[in-house]
Amino acid sequence: MVGLPLLIGIVTGMAVGGLLPVMESVFGVTTDVSWLELGDLNHPLMRRLSIEAPGTYHHSLVVANLSEAAAEKIGASANMCRVCAYFHDIGKLSKPEYFIENMDPSANPHEDLTPRMSALVIIAHVKDGVDLAIKHNLNARIIDVIEQHHGNSLAWFFYRQALDQKAEVERLVKQSKAKEDDVPQVSEETFRYPGPRPQFKESAIISLADAVESASRTLDKPNASRIETMINDIVQTRMMDGQLDECDLTIAELARIKASFAKTLLSMMHGRIKYQKAVETRPSSQQAHVREEAKPVLVGDEETEASAKIVEASFSNPAAAEAAVKKPRSRKSPPASAA
Repeated sequence: MVGLPLLIGIVTGMAVGGLLPVMESVFGVTTDVSWLELGDLNHPLMRRLSIEAPGTYHHSLVVANLSEAAAEKIGASANMCRVCAYFHDIGKLSKPEYFIENMDPSANPHEDLTPRMSALVIIAHVKDGVDLAIKHNLNARIIDVIEQHHGNSLAWFFYRQALDQKAEVERLVKQSKAKEDDVPQVSEETFRYPGPRPQFKESAIISLADAVESASRTLDKPNASRIETMINDIVQTRMMDGQLDECDLTIAELARIKASFAKTLLSMMHGRIKYQKAVETRPSSQQAHVREEAKPVLVGDEETEASAKIVEASFSNPAAAEAAVKKPRSRKSPPASAA
């Protein structure tokens, strides 16, 4: 009878573990237990991402942190957001060197492509990601997020580049330096992602977090004001482009999401105090006298090194080490003549 509760607990655990995947499949839901299992960064795709596209891997981790925190603020599934954000850019594994976070600064492959071809390469990472996800039997929600995280938004950089090239050719035509047939045709639809737009809250959060994280890399001397302005601009642009029309986010929830993004980004992009060694500048005539009377103040690594030498000396000469520890550091003032 004593072991009965233990036996019941073991049997219950085995039953739940065995039946849970079946129940999730039958009812089309994914529990937090399954999301925790899917969030293993040792997944083959995540390991490939960390090795073949380290910039994208780091980007995905930051997007996961942003999304998870924002989802908690509005009562969405934080675990789903975190896991889906991990995998949202796996399509970049097909051509990682074409994406700026993985690009070699000395060799930009887009320099050899037209804006239209560059846009097609970038946009293709959505379809490539879906193919990889299906091949590895990833959760259906992850596939949805991969499809929806760019919606049908515009690859603005290459679209703008194409328009500039078109304007330049038109200028040459007016100067009789080019023919009318040389003017390229620029269609906005060619530079748009295939979609669909985000269909549920978690997908919309990841879509916004993806854009916010990418834009944050361009900020010069980021602070709270600049981060908040950047986030507001991105959310406003997405709303005006209709990217949030098909999900059920409310204005109040968007406000909480923006505040969460700002708080998380500010904590990630905080500054550091610049540590410098204490260096005293004295007239050259007094340098020899100061060298005899004053020992330099140890700062940072120097103090650590001095402590290490005392510990090392304690093994060979305990008495000397004890004297070194007890000996006070001399900080004599310079002679009156120095004033």
